[in-house]
Amino acid sequence: MSWMPGDRREPVESMIRVDQAGEFGAIRIYAGQLAIMGSRSPMSGKIAGMAAQEERHRAYFDREIVARGVRPTLLQPFWSVAGFALGAVTAAIGPEAAMACTAAVETEIDKHYDDQLKALGTSEPALSEAIAEFQAEELEHRDTALAHGAEQAPAYPLMSAVIRLGCRVAIAAAKRI
Repeated sequence: MSWMPGDRREPVESMIRVDQAGEFGAIRIYAGQLAIMGSRSPMSGKIAGMAAQEERHRAYFDREIVARGVRPTLLQPFWSVAGFALGAVTAAIGPEAAMACTAAVETEIDKHYDDQLKALGTSEPALSEAIAEFQAEELEHRDTALAHGAEQAPAYPLMSAVIRLGCRVAIAAAKRI
């Protein structure tokens, strides 16, 4: 898909940059959660499984960045610290808050991937196929989080809204920076 000035569609290069950054951020969130919850937490196996899927997603976008010559986001060091901190803080509040974080992030990522799939149309079939596959897995993560008490977290509506807003800000920033 080519991009022209005035075109409202997101350039593919920007999509790949933000998706790689988002998958990296998700990995860091799960790392922060696991650092606090430890391996003996009943949720640690599920969190580790979700993190492994995020690693596979990131590896795909890492390959796309190299193959297409896309500049990664310059915010990667910030995402590393912020993602880990978000995961650690929510896990420190409790397992329900950790799951609330996951549900909020994955809800926003579902919308983000859906917007990308609409923008791509039929122009990038391999990329669209990968995004659709990853979107389905992100929805599984959201559903797992909801099934494991996300909505029972303290101040869930507020926590979810703040985390979702943070995701939207991160997506907008990673597209450009």
